[in-house]
Amino acid sequence: MSPAVTARPPAPPTPATPITDAQAVALLRRMVEIPSLSGQEQALAAFLVEQMRSLGLTATIDDAGNAIGVTSGDPLKSDPATRDIILLGHMDTVGGDVLVRQDGDLLYGRGTVDAKGPLAVFIAAASRAHPPQGTRLPPGTRLVVIGAVEEESATSRGARAVVPRYQPHACIIGEPSGAEAITLGYKGRLLAHYRLARPCAHTAGPDGSVADACVAWWQRTVTALAPHMPPGAKAFESVQATLRSIRTTSDGMMDAIEATAGFRLPPGVSPDDVAGLCAAQAADATLEFTGHEVAHICDRNSPLARAFINTMRDADIKPRLLHKTGTSDMNVVGPAWRCPILAYGPGDSSLDHTPQEHVSIAEFLRAIAMLNGALSTIVLGL
Repeated sequence: MSPAVTARPPAPPTPATPITDAQAVALLRRMVEIPSLSGQEQALAAFLVEQMRSLGLTATIDDAGNAIGVTSGDPLKSDPATRDIILLGHMDTVGGDVLVRQDGDLLYGRGTVDAKGPLAVFIAAASRAHPPQGTRLPPGTRLVVIGAVEEESATSRGARAVVPRYQPHACIIGEPSGAEAITLGYKGRLLAHYRLARPCAHTAGPDGSVADACVAWWQRTVTALAPHMPPGAKAFESVQATLRSIRTTSDGMMDAIEATAGFRLPPGVSPDDVAGLCAAQAADATLEFTGHEVAHICDRNSPLARAFINTMRDADIKPRLLHKTGTSDMNVVGPAWRCPILAYGPGDSSLDHTPQEHVSIAEFLRAIAMLNGALSTIVLGL
């Protein structure tokens, strides 16, 4: 369980000039150097609040542990007279010690792609859009930068904490799309935790083991899901089922097994649908379900999407429109806020969670410029 966090009162910003490219790269590197596993984001949150204040934002840490900075007003609530554009990234990472180093244009380290790189882009872009130095935000519009906790956990605790607090006019999720692409959808998710215990029996006897029972349950479940896994279907349009872990134990009296299965769910297939299919195959085993998320698809014709597409086209870039097979905090806030939303950030998402995680510095800086260009036109259509 995450430690309790006490919200800090917002501190007034320090007048500052917009962040330079060199400062933005240094910010990202320091963010990557600070470990921030899910549930252990406190040190990074404190650092980000300090940095955002130095860049002219009003910043604080909320009671969930999120680091929040705004270009005006109170970071912890919406003002009905103000149009909020929320830039929602996350501070936490999965485990794995990737040595922080720079090799030419490439910066290596855990979180460079997922998703400290996108969050650093948000902070830099907010600095450059912030008056009086910036000229991109008209009166009545503000940016809200959120570094959320526990996105890499099934809890999404940080995103859930901010849902009732704001009523944004648009939201950008900080996830790697590549600087020349936007992500318009994420699949849903369900985790199934299987448990079975039986009295020990001789392996030469007629009854199978608890491991046999678990494997049989899994095979029945995959068969039951077959209508949602049509041959030749695109990954985004099909259920993806993975047996993530199996662990057997025995104390000489009872044999036991615990297993976890994960399901990535396309639009139209709900977590409850899959939970019902799993439970129907469970026989005498116990099932527990967590991580319920419904797939979310964005409107490619929203003012937000058009702002990015037009900015890229103006830069002679052919924008790519992506749908991801994973999940993000978009699955949490998208259905609740019902505002224009998409995900954006530098980096190759195939490097997420890998020992080779790295981002191109040139792409990182290009993403800041691209986001600032989009921000200059987003508000015109909202």
